[in-house]
Amino acid sequence: MDHVSVRRQTLRLNEGALDNVNPDAVWRPDVTVACIVRRGTRFLLVEEQVRGELVINQPAGHLEPGESLAEAALRETLEESGWTVQLTGLVGIYQWTNPRHDSHFLRFTFAAEALVHDPARPLDAGIVRTVWMTREEIAAAAARLRSPMVLRGVDDFLAGRLQPLDSLVNLLANR
Repeated sequence: MDHVSVRRQTLRLNEGALDNVNPDAVWRPDVTVACIVRRGTRFLLVEEQVRGELVINQPAGHLEPGESLAEAALRETLEESGWTVQLTGLVGIYQWTNPRHDSHFLRFTFAAEALVHDPARPLDAGIVRTVWMTREEIAAAAARLRSPMVLRGVDDFLAGRLQPLDSLVNLLANR
């Protein structure tokens, strides 16, 4: 058998094997989104209660079924901070494992411009308040950051690592 024939046969065998795999047995990281919102020298963050600890994070959360990554970022920012924002780019895609809880994350971090704030809007459960912090203040609070992705995203943003939004292609059927 030549190389191409062996490859085709292997692919057919692998495809058939996947038919019998329990989808719950396949490892999947939590897919999350976050927004870096800058106003002058300060960045929008939230203080939130997580497992009994008060931590600092960008407005962030999980992707929901049927939702695009951009939609999730806009929704989470509004729900956690009361800010309506406009996405301006993709800062980075970060993979991280929380060693304390063996949780695995794939985080899409966006840059956004603050448009309108609704101070009367109730914030998501667990969110204590929003804060605006400088990069130096965020670094000084490193022990309180929800993950290393918080400061890394800010640093990547400040370094100009910004991809266009159309680098994320949405092929959801309902679009």
